Order: sequence, then C-alpha cells, then structure tokens
Amino acid sequence: MTKTLLRALSGETLPTPPVWLMRQAGRYLPEYRATRAQAGDFLSLCYTPDLAAEVTLQPIRRYGFDAAILFADILLIPDALGADLWFVTGEGPRLSTITGPDGLKPLKGKDDIHDHLAPVYETVKILSQELPSETTLIGFAGAPWTVATYMIAGRGTPDQAPAHKLRQEDPATFDALINLLTDATIEYLSKQVEAGAEVVKIFDSWAGSLKGETFDRYALEPAKKITQKMKQRFPGLPVIAFPREAGDKYIGFAKAVGADCLALDTSVDATWAAQHLQKDGCVQGNLDPKLMITGGDALRQEARRIVDALKNGPHIFNLGHGITPEADPENVHVLLEEIRRA
Repeated sequence: MTKTLLRALSGETLPTPPVWLMRQAGRYLPEYRATRAQAGDFLSLCYTPDLAAEVTLQPIRRYGFDAAILFADILLIPDALGADLWFVTGEGPRLSTITGPDGLKPLKGKDDIHDHLAPVYETVKILSQELPSETTLIGFAGAPWTVATYMIAGRGTPDQAPAHKLRQEDPATFDALINLLTDATIEYLSKQVEAGAEVVKIFDSWAGSLKGETFDRYALEPAKKITQKMKQRFPGLPVIAFPREAGDKYIGFAKAVGADCLALDTSVDATWAAQHLQKDGCVQGNLDPKLMITGGDALRQEARRIVDALKNGPHIFNLGHGITPEADPENVHVLLEEIRRA
C-alpha cells in the first residue's frame, strides 16, 4: 500500500491526514540533546552520518510520524561552496559575508560541492534502509533567497536588510549569488534523491520580506527552476514548497512553481487556505508551535479546527513553523491522538 504521505502529495483526500512536524528531530527531545552532546557540536552532528541518522530516527521511534525529514541545515550549501560557517551557542549561525563581487570569488561551482556534502548523502542512504516501510523520507534544502540572506549578512537578521541593500545597490552580484545557489540546490537535492529521499522540500523562511515583483523574481522563479529541473530528472518526484509569510502571494504559488504541496505558515487561516489554496493541490500545516508548549484543550481544539477546515482536500498536518526547544514532548502525543482519533 502506498505510504499515506505520498498519497496526500498525489492529491488524494484521506480520512486522517498524515502528520510530521518541522524540526521534529531537535532540542525538545532529551534523546536528541544526548546525541548532540556525543557529536560535540552542531556541524559535527550534521556531518556524522550515523549520528545524523540517529536523530532523524528518534522522533519516528517515539511518535510514529508518517514522515522523517533528513537532519541537516539549510546552510550546509554555503559551507560546501566555500563560505566560512560556524555556530555560536545560543545565538545561531555565523558566516563570512558577501558585500560585493569579491565575496563571490572564493566560492566553488555547483558541481564541486559533493565531496563536502558526501556525509549528508550517506545519512540519506542509512535512513532509506532503516526507516519503517510506512514512513516517507523527506530531503530538503533552503531556498536561494533565504540562504543568500545569511550569506550576505553573515548571520540571521530580523528584516533581511543587508540582502535587500545588496539586491538594490549591486544587482549583478546579488543575481550571480542567487543563480549559483539555485544551481547548487538542484545538484544537492538530486544527490539526496539518488541516495533515497522520496520527497523534497524547499524552505524559503524569509520569503515574506520580498514584495511584489521582487517576490516573483527571487522567491517564485528560483523555486520554479529547482522544481522543474528536479521533476525532469526524477519524474513523479513530489516537491513541497514553503514560501513562509507570503500572504496573498501564496495564492497560485504551487501551481506557478509546479510544486505538489504548499506548506503554510502560522498566519494563514485554514478555512481561507481551503478556499484559495487547496484547489491547486495538497496543503501542509499549520498549527502554531506555541501550542506545543502550552498544550491542553487549546492544542486539541486548534488541531481539530485545522483538520476539519482542510478535510475536504489533500492535507498533511504540520506546524506553521518549527517545533521549539521549549515544547513539551508529551504534547506531541496529545496532538497525534487528536489528529488520529476517529
């Protein structure tokens, strides 16, 4: 029998939606914290296949999600391209910055990233062999715009101002970076699929700071190019797109890109999504991660509201953003019980 997540991605309306959670392998789980301590640091965890596979499998063992998503990070591509990347405890990633054409010169080409990323592909191979037969394996990458914002600023920023500044003041450098990231992402995702990933997801976490024509040019068009190329190489491969905080730009996005599923952020009303987005195919989402901290009746009621609002079309239940370290692991059991009850 075809896996439930793949059935939803093919456009089938199921009586109970398949479910997985963004960042389901993460700091809210004690077993994750123990494995990360064993690895020593975050990047070592990403690049040690046995340990990366272990933390990917941990939430599957504990909860029986319908999908596992490869444990990695969206900034592994810049790392593979030759950018300096390190993580500051409690603060997040730091990178060498790109402020002009000289910043592009040290970077490698799209075909020169695979030796560096070989441990990631090995992790996918391990997972494809060890996951339960009913569990779908999702590969992923960050979208070019979102990854570029980190490479330009050297860190995460609240408004992506450094990236917008470079886009406006030096469009040639900015476009060259976006094009390089788009091409590298295609190669990276292709290797993940060859290693055993059954679905790929494109995370554009900062898409919402792009407006109007710039959204179309730097969020929609790269996602379209990546999706079309992946489907040319791997006919039938499902693609999930996540242009977070796109607002009205969510409308028609999946169709324009060629994606099989549109992941929704917390701000999207599920009833609105059923009317405006689900007609184009599967939607994924979109419970507020804060409810995984507080739990209780509010968690059950909102989960039920989302399930009911989206029950007449293909739906994958998920959060509107990643589960946070403060989440109570027991609340995941509560959530799954509510989603899966008759």
